[in-house]
Amino acid sequence: MSGVTTEGDGRPHSPVAAFDDPHLRPYATHPGRAEAAIGVCLLAGVLGFVAYGITYWVGGQTQVEGITLGVGLFGFGFGMAAWGKYLMPKGPFVEDRHSIEGTDAEVEAVSNAVAERGKAVFHRRGVLGGLLGLGGAAMGVVLAFPLLRSLGPQPKKTLFVTNWKRGAHLVDLNGRRITVNDLEVGGALTVWPEHFVGTSQNQTMLVRASFDDVVTRPGRESWGPQGYLAYSKLCTHAGCPVGLYMEQTQQLLCPCHQSLFDVLNGGTQVFGPAPRPLPQLPLYVDSLGYLRAQAPYDQPVGPGFWERS
Repeated sequence: MSGVTTEGDGRPHSPVAAFDDPHLRPYATHPGRAEAAIGVCLLAGVLGFVAYGITYWVGGQTQVEGITLGVGLFGFGFGMAAWGKYLMPKGPFVEDRHSIEGTDAEVEAVSNAVAERGKAVFHRRGVLGGLLGLGGAAMGVVLAFPLLRSLGPQPKKTLFVTNWKRGAHLVDLNGRRITVNDLEVGGALTVWPEHFVGTSQNQTMLVRASFDDVVTRPGRESWGPQGYLAYSKLCTHAGCPVGLYMEQTQQLLCPCHQSLFDVLNGGTQVFGPAPRPLPQLPLYVDSLGYLRAQAPYDQPVGPGFWERS
């Protein structure tokens, strides 16, 4: 190690303390410009995280959430990478072999030089450090949003039930109640429970297969009065509307993936990817000739889901 020199005040001074010491010199040719660019990146990252948090909290669009989160992660990550590359000293350094042991004065001089250099660096880059801390805090907060939201109210049983109940009138799209004389044999109509017209989970396909009572399965002797049969319109494959009734074959067709369901056999699937029969709605005719539901669907309608047994 080279000898210790003294400044005008007599204080020991090591060459390591020199401002242009290659061991402490940043990699960037213009550190000021690099600091400004890194500051812009970190600021963009902070703003991206804040924008993502606001968008997520108010229930915004998935595309906007993806863009804002991407800006936050890219700005924050690029700023940190650029800081490590351009504002930190870079080696390798070659130094002539010398005696490992130094004098007490040399050790103290080197320690003081490194400490002074560190203070200068931290002072000049205090803004970047603040942005880095702010960005880390913002990222931690927004990443906690999904966890906090998952601690909210438990999900309801909306996938298990519909608005069909005992005594519910069958109505068409205009809200008109359906009577036993509205359809001829071979006719079909989409119906809903009264007061719930247009709701997707309640839409039901009503067909008239005969003028006589139809029994589709054992235990369903009273479900098809005067040939009227009602099945959920939601395909058990992917939830598409099963809206095509083929009178000659007595089948319902899903136009999305060509699943076929046998109307006269309890809605059993006979072709296509549908894994289960269509749920059948039990019907009866009241004293005024209106078609009404005997009871709700006895199973969830639509495609499968995790909680379904």
